[in-house]
Amino acid sequence: METITANQINIQALFEKQQKYAPELANSSASERIARLNRLIRFMDDEQEMQGLKDAMYQDFRKAEVEVMLSEISVAKSHALHARRELRRWMRPHKVPTPITLVGTTSYIEYEAKGVSLIISPWNYPFNLTFSPLVYAIAAGNTAIIKPSEMTPYTSAFMAKAIKKLFSEEEVALLEGDASLATALLELPFDHIFFTGSPQIGKIIMAAAAKNLASVTLELGGKSPAILDTSASIEALSYNLAWGKCLNNGQTCIAPDYVLVHESKMDAFANAYEKSLKRLYTDLSSLESNPDYCRIVNHRHYQRLRRLYDDAISKGAVEILGGTWNEAELFVPPTLLGNINDDMEIMDEEIFGPILPVLPFSSQEEVVQIIRKRPKPLSLYIGARNRRFINYIMANTSAGGTVINDYMLGFGNPNLPFGGVNNSGIGKYMGFHGFVAFSNEKAVVKRNFGTLSVLFPPYTPKVRALMAFVQKRLL
Repeated sequence: METITANQINIQALFEKQQKYAPELANSSASERIARLNRLIRFMDDEQEMQGLKDAMYQDFRKAEVEVMLSEISVAKSHALHARRELRRWMRPHKVPTPITLVGTTSYIEYEAKGVSLIISPWNYPFNLTFSPLVYAIAAGNTAIIKPSEMTPYTSAFMAKAIKKLFSEEEVALLEGDASLATALLELPFDHIFFTGSPQIGKIIMAAAAKNLASVTLELGGKSPAILDTSASIEALSYNLAWGKCLNNGQTCIAPDYVLVHESKMDAFANAYEKSLKRLYTDLSSLESNPDYCRIVNHRHYQRLRRLYDDAISKGAVEILGGTWNEAELFVPPTLLGNINDDMEIMDEEIFGPILPVLPFSSQEEVVQIIRKRPKPLSLYIGARNRRFINYIMANTSAGGTVINDYMLGFGNPNLPFGGVNNSGIGKYMGFHGFVAFSNEKAVVKRNFGTLSVLFPPYTPKVRALMAFVQKRLL
């Protein structure tokens, strides 16, 4: 499909239109915002519309219908339903305790819309990671301009048509285009930028935002480790790990990137992982024709994976499990690599594919040492029954989120914040945290006349003496 360049779109006029409308939207009631959320929910409930989405995603990278339902539609819809249910409570001023030094006042936090927001969404979950942040932009009372990835053009075209049908462009607009469009958008003084993608591009986004002092939410990625201790249930966890690694063909920011297995369990894990893949896909020899197995998004990413694989093999890696690659079909089989060392590029880059390096460890201290060599991950997976082992790993590592004895669940509970730390992301979202991401938390202090403030008017010598006494004796 032909991509659109920045000079074909009058983005300045669109931005100014949203900027003008933003104060009205910021003052909208909970009922008005819920009505907008209901548009999204009804759209996602429309089977004919969702079939169009499934068709578009199959054209982009042969994503199976069941995966579209599970990882795209149901997730975005759950965010919309949760926001609709909780929005009135979120929008109410949140009262906070008043210290004795401010006796006679009331303090609370009021949540006001930031204004015009920019959502730059990725190609790996193009619908979910466009519509989920949009839910929170709407809930917080913002306008939004969306720039989806040009790598999934059919899905982007589908979403552009949908957004045009659901919203006026002064509320929400989706712009299709290449990288020049994203660059041009980043020149504009947005009030908030929400980006999902790689740490490399995240640095560019942050630098551009700094020029206009725009706040940012950066949902990035990194090398998320999966640990299997001697106390772990290898059979059960291997199945869940294989599912998490092969979902979307491994093109998931929270997919296990490499696995650390106790040296005494290496053979057991390799056997269990292969058995798990056979449970998932029945016949691995015919996996290329299996409609439930997704494809790599394009030739550039296929070649990147091939480079990582070839580099590892050339430096001594051993293929424990694998198969035949097919560039014409963008097919990469589930691959397990052993004999891994730190000189290999595959231990530096986020893999974003179905290749899984496996490394042995002999002690919990060694696990921590391996993880600390790399930037802080988005997700950390601990497989163990030993509570002391779990506590030690959690106390001595840092990650955006941690899942114990399962995989990929960090995005499943809207009551938990989702996001990374440092290299794996800045800021959190989901649920109330998503509402806050698109809101300005305005601090309000209100003097309550008729209370103690009448007995002790501010700024009198008596009040100053009282304040000095309190600060000295109680604070």
